[in-house]
Amino acid sequence: MDILILIGGFTLLCLLGMPVAYALGLASIFAALWIDLPLEAVMLKVSDGTDDFALLAIPFFILAGGIMAEGGMAERLVNLAKIFVGFIRGGLALVNLLASAFFGCISGSSVADTASIGSVMIPQMIKNGYPRLFAVNVTVSGSLQPLLIPPSHNAVIYSLAAGGTISIADLFLAGAIPGFMIGLALAALVLIIAKRENFPKGEVIPARQAVKIAIDAFWGLMTVFIILGGILSGVFTPTESAAVACIYSFIVTMFIYRDYRWSELPILIGRVVRTVGMVMIMIGFSVAFGYMMALMQVPAKAAQFFLSIANDKYTLLLLINILLLVLGTFMDLAPMLLICTPIFLPIVVKFGIDPVHFGIIMILNLGIGLLTPPVGPTLVVGCAIGKVSMEAVSRSILIFYIPLLIVLLLVTYIPALSLWLPSVFK
Repeated sequence: MDILILIGGFTLLCLLGMPVAYALGLASIFAALWIDLPLEAVMLKVSDGTDDFALLAIPFFILAGGIMAEGGMAERLVNLAKIFVGFIRGGLALVNLLASAFFGCISGSSVADTASIGSVMIPQMIKNGYPRLFAVNVTVSGSLQPLLIPPSHNAVIYSLAAGGTISIADLFLAGAIPGFMIGLALAALVLIIAKRENFPKGEVIPARQAVKIAIDAFWGLMTVFIILGGILSGVFTPTESAAVACIYSFIVTMFIYRDYRWSELPILIGRVVRTVGMVMIMIGFSVAFGYMMALMQVPAKAAQFFLSIANDKYTLLLLINILLLVLGTFMDLAPMLLICTPIFLPIVVKFGIDPVHFGIIMILNLGIGLLTPPVGPTLVVGCAIGKVSMEAVSRSILIFYIPLLIVLLLVTYIPALSLWLPSVFK
């Protein structure tokens, strides 16, 4: 009955349309009242959840991504991508995917990637004869890359949900190969569709112009080398790297590119503060929710259930994947990481699965949910930019799930895809 009050209360509040963060908090309070736990204990857990130095990386990365996204970075990355793949049949679709990979090295956000790259690429693709739905599908599918390509603030959230025991630097490195695998798998699908539908070719960019474009985009791309280079060399921690990235992106945008007006900066900061506020509220309440789950032995009972139906780690991973794919269609990535990590991590560790490997599985799995109705925040943004209905995109995007699910299976059952890079830099 205790578990029913906690989980059932949370589910009911979500179904009534309450924001997930507040549903987590209220469900925790209801459960505390039910078991006669002082409410001060719940409030202390909320406070403890947000009182963590590692969490500073989240607002810094969000601000850096916001500055670079609105300061002309997206358009420069699109132009850079055209040099490499723009001349191929279906080249603009490949440019879209490659630009998303470049931008993922800066933003770490699927929604930010769709908003920035999509606002540039979707109108261009439509103007050049690509179907509107295809342009939207390529954009939202490609936006899965930034969730894994470092630096990803979702890796920070996963590390926090795991109790801060998992290296953020290892998670950053672990996501690199799976992230690029997504881009390659989607590119293969795009080339097949482009040949079948006879999509247009782009023009080869002259060498002199290509050099100019590459130099123009160089300053933005240096962000990822500063972040990863600083972390791997030990010059600064992942949290400090986020602050450095923020300062560097500000200098590049305001003093080198100079496409962004100073008068618009307070508006951008206001949006970032709003986003960070929502994330921090979510984290605080999710920690309280996790505390109540621990008191009610939910992780232990879940572990017992999975142990009773899974005889080996391969079956266990398959069951967890199916469950996360279903749950990801109804909830956003961050709250799902915060809720599910304390439940599943002790189980997978018992089966000998590396926590870093499992983190990449979870982020990729739940990332697919961002592209899936009925919630699908990335899908919603793509539909708004492309001016198409959610229903139409939901039908046409089905074929794009095939390469994403293939990559998910490969990442799930070949741990070296996630663990090789972290082992190289240890």
